[in-house]
Amino acid sequence: MSAPSTWSGPEHRRSVLWVVALAAIAIVFDGYDLVVYGTVLPTLLDDPTQLGHLSAGTAGALGSYALVGVMIGAFIAGTFGDRVGRRRMMLMNIVWFSVGMGATALAHNLLTFGILRFLTGIGIGGLVATAGALIAEFAPSSKRNVYNAIVYSGVPAGGVVAAVLALVISDHVGWRGLFWIGALPLVTLLPLAFVKMPESPQWLVSRGRIDQARAIGARTGIPVHIAPLPDATLATDEPEKVGFAALASRRFAVPTLLLGLMSFAGLLLTYGLNTWLPQIMKSAGFDAKGSLSFLLVLNGGAIVGGLIAARLADRRGPQRIVATSFCLATFALIGLTLGFGLPVLLAAVAVAGVGTIGTQVLIYGYVSNYYPTSARGAGVAWCAGFGRLGGIVGPMIGGLLIGAGISSNTAFYIFAGIALAGAAATLLVPQSAQVTPAPVVAAPSARLATAE
Repeated sequence: MSAPSTWSGPEHRRSVLWVVALAAIAIVFDGYDLVVYGTVLPTLLDDPTQLGHLSAGTAGALGSYALVGVMIGAFIAGTFGDRVGRRRMMLMNIVWFSVGMGATALAHNLLTFGILRFLTGIGIGGLVATAGALIAEFAPSSKRNVYNAIVYSGVPAGGVVAAVLALVISDHVGWRGLFWIGALPLVTLLPLAFVKMPESPQWLVSRGRIDQARAIGARTGIPVHIAPLPDATLATDEPEKVGFAALASRRFAVPTLLLGLMSFAGLLLTYGLNTWLPQIMKSAGFDAKGSLSFLLVLNGGAIVGGLIAARLADRRGPQRIVATSFCLATFALIGLTLGFGLPVLLAAVAVAGVGTIGTQVLIYGYVSNYYPTSARGAGVAWCAGFGRLGGIVGPMIGGLLIGAGISSNTAFYIFAGIALAGAAATLLVPQSAQVTPAPVVAAPSARLATAE
């Protein structure tokens, strides 16, 4: 079963752009959640009347609870997403994380705050795991990596939004107001998604629900392709495996391990640098505002560079571009140790953003297009879930290095080595396991596209 390489008409384009926009806005709140805790942490540390006395160690644990929740949420979405559908998973998780953010704003002690951070993370993990599968099944094949990059660039964009709002309005709304902002999708994004986000026709076809797929195709202009067998490249004498069972099959076991290691490296670098870059640069002699500017440049570089790299991935294939992006991070992080002037340092941080946060954006696109429809949700969930272990380890590594008094140069060398290991894992992913388009037969409807 294959998607068209371009638009079948204006209605198709309009429908897909709605899906991309809604998914991107949802993913913005992953980035928002990542950074908003850091923006309110100084208040919680300095004012015990907010939640109680908060030590540095407890603060670090609270920061990790949401990441553990994200990991669990991703695996839950992978377990059920390939069975219950993309639309249903997106809507449920928008409700879940919105309610969680609002409830967190009402917390009055550390225990409740930590539990709600964990529960909110489950909803965010479900969104991250589902969005990639959604875009892979709606976007034309020539634009999949770009649209995945747009959607997952919501992570650094959400971080920027959280940082800016904290600077501008935190004195007026307090830390609780910043969490209430995280609950706004319940009354803004959810109604739009309910109306404008259809179920994936490709997923419906893979589940044998042909009539429903045709009805959605007729209503939205999205081409519907009917293959003799769902994901015919996997056709065997045995029943087709779905979800995580397919990932564990002989065909996908090794690629799944390597893709998971790629995501582990990407998210370790993303969370490690987002957490500790300001402190590392401060220890290198920059003042507080100057060190914070490096964080904004890191995320800004990830957004711009990630979109450019995704465009190249659509033209030349994602594997080569992801490996190159990891290598760029290696060189940029080493460059930060060479004592260059501020303009060169900022440029190196921007490139490091492309090679770390931007690379993770590319990895989600790579993974979502690597697996067949029957395993796509589980594949992205594995990538997001196992990768979050890297997100948990990254800040821990940074904290251990800073706590041990190790120089900033050594910290950058360690992160550079992790980026190089990510590039090696990328190059080892087997080409032969990638899904190739199967012969398809047009469904008997005037609105259904023929095979290319």
